[in-house]
Amino acid sequence: MDLHDFDVNDLYFESPPEPRVLALLEQAAEAYGEGEAEPYLQEAHALAPDNLMVHVALYRFYYYQHRYADALSVAECAIALSGRLFGYRGHWRQMTLEILAHGMVQSFSMVRFYLLALKGAGYLQLRLGEIEAGVERLEKVRQLDTADRLNVSMLLEVAYNHMGIYTLKQRMTA
Repeated sequence: MDLHDFDVNDLYFESPPEPRVLALLEQAAEAYGEGEAEPYLQEAHALAPDNLMVHVALYRFYYYQHRYADALSVAECAIALSGRLFGYRGHWRQMTLEILAHGMVQSFSMVRFYLLALKGAGYLQLRLGEIEAGVERLEKVRQLDTADRLNVSMLLEVAYNHMGIYTLKQRMTA
């Protein structure tokens, strides 16, 4: 499935948050340098738990604070939420190309976000040392993104090297 052609402005802002939530996100951005951003982000999340803009803000905050377990939790919620937004309520392990194609009719940007969140969760698991679990997620993304537009192959290459598993490309050149 080719996920290259999309408008980044529609990626996760299909449902912009209320002005109060936007104000909290702005306050969080201003307070980030002083280490005071988290309370604003938590309040924004409490007011708009189903808004992906809030999820992205929380994810980025935790990621840049190197709080990978917290970022992974946010990514898990974002996977489920974005799936619901294009009509999928199942677990990511059961996702197929057929389901994804149906979802693209509903919302191409949500399908892409779903895959990006799944890739992000896989990457975080690699960072947390949960290599097999991270590889499982990344392999699912590779299965669904057949043109590798999300560049998951590079992450898998690193993970396989770490695991001591050589890829076909490495075997052919050895």
